[in-house]
Amino acid sequence: MSTIPISHYETIAFDCDGIILDSNKVKTNAFYNATVTFSKEAAIAIRDYHVANGGISRFKKFEWVINQYLSHLDFNDTYNKLLDNYAAEVAQGLSTCKVNPSLPLLKAHTPHAKWMVVSGGAQSELRELFKERKLDHLFPNGIFGSPDSKDIIFERELSNSNISGKALFIGDSKYDFQSSTNAGLDFVFVSEWTEVEDWKIFCEQNNIYSLDRLSDLIA
Repeated sequence: MSTIPISHYETIAFDCDGIILDSNKVKTNAFYNATVTFSKEAAIAIRDYHVANGGISRFKKFEWVINQYLSHLDFNDTYNKLLDNYAAEVAQGLSTCKVNPSLPLLKAHTPHAKWMVVSGGAQSELRELFKERKLDHLFPNGIFGSPDSKDIIFERELSNSNISGKALFIGDSKYDFQSSTNAGLDFVFVSEWTEVEDWKIFCEQNNIYSLDRLSDLIA
């Protein structure tokens, strides 16, 4: 698609990290710091794995790093410690990182659209964070996250008609594109805060409409 007529959408779903919040680096650093006490090699590996697999939950990523690098340790004990370390690392960064300043203007341009969040972040933490940062009112149709994957969230919200009509997902990762388009949504890639190094090539190869900033949707 060559243009995105944003006012034509009945449903608009947003990724959180890299779209609503400038929080990608917060998460990337947290994966490293949560794991480095176990192994520097594992910490570097999970940091790189996280960047290459944006939008997938922490639960899957920590399972991966344990199986690949920390299999000599007790799985459940290591898994729970990694999750606790990560949550502590992330909490401070998410409470202070930049909120996308274009959200209120975009909301004004789409007054009748359903707004929701579909994220790889932990759902309970997201809802608490959005309430704390006074963002929850922008997304009356729900703030959804892991442990459910984005594929599951899209399927569920389509089946209960929370996602309805012409629907758009705004994201900044390869999985964002794959999960949303597999569910039949339109997709736009916003590159301003993405950590996908080859995003230009990826968008060209997959004929993905991309924008530099969220505000370009209403420019």
